[in-house]
Amino acid sequence: MHIRTRFAPSPTGFIHLGNLRSALYPWAFARHNQGDFILRIEDTDVERSTQEAVDVIIEGMAWLGLDLDEGPIYQMQRIDRYRAVVKQMLDAGLAYPCYMSEAELNKLRDQQMANKEKPRYNGQWRPESGKTLPAIPEGVLPVIRFKNPIGGSVIWEDAVKGKIEISNDELDDLVIARPDGTPTYNFCVVVDDLDMNITHVIRGDDHVNNTPRQINIMKALGGTPPVYAHLPTVLNDSGEKMSKRNGAMSVRDYQKAGYLPEAILNYLARLGWSHGDAEIFTKEQFVNWFDLGSLGRSPAQHNPEKLLWLNHQYIQNADPADLAEATKPFAHELGIDTENGPDFVQVVALLKDRANTLIEIAEGAKLFYLPAPVHSSEEIAENIPAEIIPALKDLIEAIQSAEHTKAAYGAAFKEVLAKHQIKMPALAMPVRYALFATTQTPAIDSVLLVIGKNEAVARLSKVV
Repeated sequence: MHIRTRFAPSPTGFIHLGNLRSALYPWAFARHNQGDFILRIEDTDVERSTQEAVDVIIEGMAWLGLDLDEGPIYQMQRIDRYRAVVKQMLDAGLAYPCYMSEAELNKLRDQQMANKEKPRYNGQWRPESGKTLPAIPEGVLPVIRFKNPIGGSVIWEDAVKGKIEISNDELDDLVIARPDGTPTYNFCVVVDDLDMNITHVIRGDDHVNNTPRQINIMKALGGTPPVYAHLPTVLNDSGEKMSKRNGAMSVRDYQKAGYLPEAILNYLARLGWSHGDAEIFTKEQFVNWFDLGSLGRSPAQHNPEKLLWLNHQYIQNADPADLAEATKPFAHELGIDTENGPDFVQVVALLKDRANTLIEIAEGAKLFYLPAPVHSSEEIAENIPAEIIPALKDLIEAIQSAEHTKAAYGAAFKEVLAKHQIKMPALAMPVRYALFATTQTPAIDSVLLVIGKNEAVARLSKVV
């Protein structure tokens, strides 16, 4: 079997981590099996669908590196195909027109609920042998309903939930086309999955109730249902279903907050799937390890602290040159001219071990691109004790004669500390202040390496 999976979002809002997980798993399954991964945009809800939402979906997937084999395919561009299948079903007696008005349907439902019955269509317009249908009302456009099988059950072996059985008596005759001829969601999905030869449908378990209807329509059309894998819901950190209303962040929000796509992908992979005790792994490892049998059955809970920790791990272990390129847009937003001043790659390499996000790196980098501070005599007297000046002068000489390496600068400090019998903070704090007008900087020997010998000597010489 040639594996073909799909991600089929509705472009009616922003895409959050829970949505993206529903793209990640079918993508990984297709890649693991050398199959195809298709993006299908289910945009038949014309009033709520927007191009901006489509753009965010495509951008988010591209950011994570979820490459496509086909798509995006838009359902609204396939309307003629759906209408042709509706006609085919009407001609074959698999569907029928229903003229029950919305008011009649609401009255029926009210009666059923008053009788403590499950609200459902009563089959009034369903043609049966020996049954006389009501007279067709004038000026009423019908909906088209699918003739759902009567009796028996729909049974499928869900790759996540195991065997699921739904009685056909629980299912009424589904509307597959509205009065204006527009096809409905559950019908379009089936035609698409058939036409696109989808072999595995990996999606959220909010679709479980749709599955028996889709299986019945698919079988009526002569198709073989795909393998279904329904993923448990992703909960937010408060234990509620992740959604915009519950404060979920969009993919763009994570990009703007300085998260790395590799960290997001790693985090998403673990929201409902595991491979032994592996916590940190590459995209290639994930694809190599992924299988449906390792998907969890319990809801996964979003943990912002875990995601931030994971992002830190990826930043800490990233190649400084690659990390610098990723950080530049954030630095430029802060007004940092990365092309003038210290080597930005060196600055990033110095800051990355303590940073959780790219924004934190950019904020830390600002210090190295500010003009040299101008200290008043009062400020110098307040921050650089007079008894330290001799040591500072010796340090300037030691730096001038030292090689331009971190080890050499560290040795220069040790030499001066030993000569003057002082502790490191007594010398390092005044040096930091002289260099940057602050005592909060990374390790001073690393700082000297980044700003350069000449610049360091010039700044120190102004305070002695």
